[in-house]
Amino acid sequence: MKIACIGAGYVGGPTMAVIADKCPEITVTVVDVNAQRIAQWNSPELPVYEPGLAEVVERTRGRNLFFSADVDAAIHDADVIFMSVNTPTKTYGEGAGKAADLRYLEICARKIAAVAESDKIVVEKSTLPVRTAETIQLILAAEKKQGVNFQVLSNPEFLAEGTAITDLENPDRVLVGAEETPAGAEAARILIDIYAHWIPRDKILTTNVWSSELSKLTANAFLAQRISSINAISALCEETGANVDEVAAAIGADARIGPKFLKASVGFGGSCFQKDILNLVYLCEHFGLHEAARYWEQVVTMNDWQKHRFVRRIVKALFNTVSGKRIALFGFAFKKETNDTRESAAIAVAKELLDEQANLAIYDPKVSAAQIHADLGLAPDATDEQGCPRVEVAPDAYAAAAQAHAIVVLTGWDEFVRLDYRRIHAAMRKPAFLFDGPTILNHKQLSEIGFTIHGIGRG
Repeated sequence: MKIACIGAGYVGGPTMAVIADKCPEITVTVVDVNAQRIAQWNSPELPVYEPGLAEVVERTRGRNLFFSADVDAAIHDADVIFMSVNTPTKTYGEGAGKAADLRYLEICARKIAAVAESDKIVVEKSTLPVRTAETIQLILAAEKKQGVNFQVLSNPEFLAEGTAITDLENPDRVLVGAEETPAGAEAARILIDIYAHWIPRDKILTTNVWSSELSKLTANAFLAQRISSINAISALCEETGANVDEVAAAIGADARIGPKFLKASVGFGGSCFQKDILNLVYLCEHFGLHEAARYWEQVVTMNDWQKHRFVRRIVKALFNTVSGKRIALFGFAFKKETNDTRESAAIAVAKELLDEQANLAIYDPKVSAAQIHADLGLAPDATDEQGCPRVEVAPDAYAAAAQAHAIVVLTGWDEFVRLDYRRIHAAMRKPAFLFDGPTILNHKQLSEIGFTIHGIGRG
């Protein structure tokens, strides 16, 4: 069997690497029109950072895992084609700001139909609105060559960045949605047999295509909802003197609630949560379910408010002005163990601090300087009226904190817990402020060192 994956991003690359690792008899080719990204996948410096990914790629690359820019050849040779292309939120026209932009998916479907000369199983791996499979099937049917047949399956990913390899090797479940026809059932069986190389059959769930597509949006919406809920409570904790971590532990001990995704923070980020919720909002509005749309939209509203509230707390603590002050940001990725900055809370916080005329010194162990400057939309040489850099990307946390008025921890990297904060405090302006966004630090010890410390959800 031969598998092709169109899209060499955060989903396509790791997913195909694990399939190749677990199924050595299957040839897996990942293709992308971005030749630079393919070159990175074929180099020692992969474009995606995930713990364990480099080792999996090293074992399989050149054996039965290949990365190529020759999209046509991969489609032509494949028996199963995964579509793992970007589906961002639309920024134009009908549904702008909420609906998924499916133009890349349509281009991908038309390319498959134009190139394929034999039957193919086409697998939706991108996060998509409900009934997108029907659209793909219509495009394939309209564009296909005579005698070529396609079956479209939905196989959404449920990966958490930072633990993607673990999630792929030992998932909670794998979901396969298929048409309720004999041909659909046979296509589902073929895909299930691939996953069954390493995943117990009772963890492989089957549904119709529409349920599978909606399950992905719903899963992310429910997880984001929990984060916004605990963040709403964190604001109340700060006003009343309660400790949000203690509240979360108490309610998480209830078996009906559970402890996961009850960690207060600056807000959720990443490529999926906000995009999928807004997509869900758009679908509800499209079908006239306006009350349901407003319910889910409030999850995003709360997330935006939490980021803004965090910045206001920083400004207020620093005597109501950060103009001209050096603020060290520890972390820029949206979570630890990834170099992904998409929708990172750090971007929103940094931009608002820049609007307040602060100068930023940013350190993240995995995010490049080029990515940071691109996300903030500032040239690397931008300076304030005194000639100080608006954004300095520091080589380490100590350099970022030197002469800073405040430290703002935005990503929960383990490295930040192990820092020598006595050394950091000695090099900072006084009073030295520290704002712990992910609440990962020992606040009592930091106070004893001399920091004025603020944490989310603590009075």
